[in-house]
Amino acid sequence: MALRESAFSSTCVSGLHAVGWALVFPSFWFLDRLLAGCKSTTCERRARRDQECYLHPLLVFFGSLLFLTLFLVWAPLALLGFLLWAPLQAARRPFRYHRGEPTLRGAERNGTWRDAGRVSLGFATANLCLLPDSLARFNNLGETQRRAAAIGGSIVQGVTRPHIRIYVDSPSSCGTLSPSSSLLTSHNAPGGSYGATQTQAPPPAAAADPSSTSSEEENPPQEDVAPTPPSPGSGSAVMAPCYDDPVANSNQKVGSDMGGDVGSKRRHPPRALGRSGATRADADVPMEVSPMFPAGVDLLCLQEVFDKRAAETLRRSLAPLYGHVLYDVGMYACAPGCGSFKFFNSGLFLASQHPLLDAQYHCFPNARGEDALAAKGLLCVKVQIQLPDQGNQRMVGYFNCTHLHAPEGDGAVRYEQLNMVLKWIDEFQEAHSEEGEMVLFDVLCGDFNFDNCSPDDVLEQKHSVFNQYRDPCRVGPGQDKPWVIGTLLEQPTLYDEEVRTPDSLQRTLEREDLRKQYLSPPVAQGGAAVTCLEDGRPWIGRRLDYVLYRESTTAKNTHAEVEEFTYVTQLAGLTDHIPVGLRLGVCLPTDEH
Repeated sequence: MALRESAFSSTCVSGLHAVGWALVFPSFWFLDRLLAGCKSTTCERRARRDQECYLHPLLVFFGSLLFLTLFLVWAPLALLGFLLWAPLQAARRPFRYHRGEPTLRGAERNGTWRDAGRVSLGFATANLCLLPDSLARFNNLGETQRRAAAIGGSIVQGVTRPHIRIYVDSPSSCGTLSPSSSLLTSHNAPGGSYGATQTQAPPPAAAADPSSTSSEEENPPQEDVAPTPPSPGSGSAVMAPCYDDPVANSNQKVGSDMGGDVGSKRRHPPRALGRSGATRADADVPMEVSPMFPAGVDLLCLQEVFDKRAAETLRRSLAPLYGHVLYDVGMYACAPGCGSFKFFNSGLFLASQHPLLDAQYHCFPNARGEDALAAKGLLCVKVQIQLPDQGNQRMVGYFNCTHLHAPEGDGAVRYEQLNMVLKWIDEFQEAHSEEGEMVLFDVLCGDFNFDNCSPDDVLEQKHSVFNQYRDPCRVGPGQDKPWVIGTLLEQPTLYDEEVRTPDSLQRTLEREDLRKQYLSPPVAQGGAAVTCLEDGRPWIGRRLDYVLYRESTTAKNTHAEVEEFTYVTQLAGLTDHIPVGLRLGVCLPTDEH
């Protein structure tokens, strides 16, 4: 489908749509505020402990009365706007496209790709729960607009930080060096760090073994490499006390860590990601729990960006780094092929540092229950990879994002949706492949809403998608690798000290006893929680967020290797999911470099 900035082909239709939505939005906002005032988050309830006990009930009563009155007064105009807005959805493209010139650049990993014989590409996925404020509060998350601004700033800060390359004495099949985007871990992390070879300060240089590891700063620190946190009066959203700003509070600040003004902050040494055989936790792939997003994420897939204003805020925050963004993805109203009436779009949001050549969205027609209110589906894009000294060789990749059916016990619905996903991906690639292209990657990621350890998810665990796409975290149906960590946090404890900041959440995830307290447990058939597993396997928790890749559809004689798999804690307190990142090293045929 043609990529155009407007969701409508006609300026006139776009204008009518804007008028209709302008009439609908005030009532929508009044209703949202009415419901939000009646539902408090755990953090807000804690913040009110020092207030007079009668103040909050009075605010709720008079606030509800005010917003209910405004809603009823505006309702006739909202109905008129709805009658104008709804029919126009049949003419709407299923996404909006932003294309711009980035003002920031991420860590450069492919400057010597010809000599190395490989291309390094980073992917990340995260569920953000950016619903209208009243609905987000049912997940113990509020202040959607402020969270959107903080999330965007956090992502840009992490991705643009200088890239430290850690060299480990471990040969690979197509290169002698293994890169790591890891920055610095907290010096308070326990010695038995989960997924790291070392978290404590290293021995003095004289005692170090120069042949074992070395580090090299590939990109020197630059001024304004990441946006400054919003400040009062700047016109940007400022985080409320419930939401610690990870950009401001992380002790992994770019300037401090890379030799800037450290002040009272302690500089920690870089740590190498574990290689095969290093420890039990590092059994087969380099894995890390990181308090920041990996440096140099090329493609980013986000889910549950349902709120239109939050999507626009997120787009503006990411625009300095990601020049190609697809947002407001999905259908509304009675769109063809979507089944029931859709109040919300798909919630998918895609950002890329590389040009997008083609894109296509499909809506799942089999949603039911509360999930039928949203146009969940699959977004497929074809990406053109631009490398230094590329010549005439056209390099592309396929990136596919999805968000499957959510309610527990509906495994058959998700199973059918996975069938659709595979079918639609193959159709998209067949329709958009061109002769002479070199396909470097084929990645499928998103929130699958099932895990690989719950008895309730046995049907999905055996789906053929895992025969076509490789899951770096998976051994087989019902069994993950020992180092794997769940990605769904327990919502009632989102603001506990152990999980509310990037550093504290990192320490928690690195300890199995704490993970049992703060990650959602596996689900038994019938919905009851499973507190332990029978065969002595390590406790993992629910891993709902996946980044999969396959090689059967990539260029002949290319080979993909996992360079890094990262669990990201930078969005602690801002969402109930843990983002995950995957970096692939694509080894190229000898005659192509």
